[in-house]
Amino acid sequence: MNTPYNLKYTPSHEWARLLDDGTVEVGITDHAQEALGDIVFLDLPEVGRKVTAGEEIAVVESVKAASDIYAPIAGEIIAANTVASDAPESVNADAYTAWLFKIRPANAADLEKLLSAQAYAGVVDSEAH
Repeated sequence: MNTPYNLKYTPSHEWARLLDDGTVEVGITDHAQEALGDIVFLDLPEVGRKVTAGEEIAVVESVKAASDIYAPIAGEIIAANTVASDAPESVNADAYTAWLFKIRPANAADLEKLLSAQAYAGVVDSEAH
């Protein structure tokens, strides 16, 4: 399982990357895309939407199932990745470059409440047993 150490994670299998401008890119983990199988559709959040941490804000559909995507932190959606929504299979190709949306955090410190790569790997391991 590919779990980059420079990212933060949620127990619901989203990753978050802090960018230099203070915004946060969000996507689904390699583990999540593997479990979903071939991704065929992305329903991404509307730009300008204010979200709370843990709120359902997007949907990823695969040939097997649809899965809700949750906001890892509170803030405002400032971008949706139309490249990924036009080519949803890009998430299967590389889950960590095919971000889904960007958030301007309401509180940047909230990112520190998310899981480290090591802690996330423990969540995945516990689900497997």
